[in-house]
Amino acid sequence: MSSVGHRPLPGTAADVKQCCASLYGSDAARLLLGNSFHPGGVALTHELATRLQLGPDSKVLDVACGCGTSALALAETFNCEVVGVDLSEANVRSAREQAQARKLVGRARFEVSDAEALHYPDGSFDAVLCECAFCTFPSKGAAAAELYRVLKPGGRLGVSDLTRQADALTEELYGLLAWISCIADAQPMERYTAWLTGAGFTDVVTQDRSVCLMEMAQRVRGKLGVVEIMIALKKLELPGWDLAQAKGFARAAIVAIEKGQLGYGILVAHKRAADP
Repeated sequence: MSSVGHRPLPGTAADVKQCCASLYGSDAARLLLGNSFHPGGVALTHELATRLQLGPDSKVLDVACGCGTSALALAETFNCEVVGVDLSEANVRSAREQAQARKLVGRARFEVSDAEALHYPDGSFDAVLCECAFCTFPSKGAAAAELYRVLKPGGRLGVSDLTRQADALTEELYGLLAWISCIADAQPMERYTAWLTGAGFTDVVTQDRSVCLMEMAQRVRGKLGVVEIMIALKKLELPGWDLAQAKGFARAAIVAIEKGQLGYGILVAHKRAADP
């Protein structure tokens, strides 16, 4: 990928998707974000799972599962069967290792797959979860259609994602970091609702959870300060990282959240019990 000034030239949609997948499978991402890569962490995952009415008989698909934190938590807490898919081979490998270490191999498995072309038959899952990832899919309509397709009739979808107002980004929030942090193609909540209803979902309910995004942004800003000290003491190396740019980006993001330009929300939707 390359950029001109602050504006990104991310290449093809596949380039952007693979770039984000590679970064979120990196040690640097785990350093800044911990094991849970989405605002609200496992607590928000549990809230979505409760809304999806998960239980021991549920078969769940976790789309863009990262290193498997949410999927493993669901398998442990709700005793359900979870399949986690991610575009990053490193994430899938890490998730499989965690499943084995926590003795959850029988209830949680992980595979490399693309959200826009899931390799599962129609009606395979009782519920689908997608956390802080839908906004990164180049073809959101295709992704919504796939999430609908793999759900059983009457199944439920839970989504959490970044939101932003149209043309709300300042110059500090443009560039490659905007794509990596999912800000670049985040959309107003009503756009997400429109994609889901366009795919056939009904009864879409949305709720604001921007406080979770502010907590994460402040935590990342704090960790960037620690990273700066560790680099100065030669205890850490992050080749290729522009730390000053990252710190400026974090500051600008917090201001945008305070102004309501950036936010975070959840959506819960249903697949019709039977097609008309």
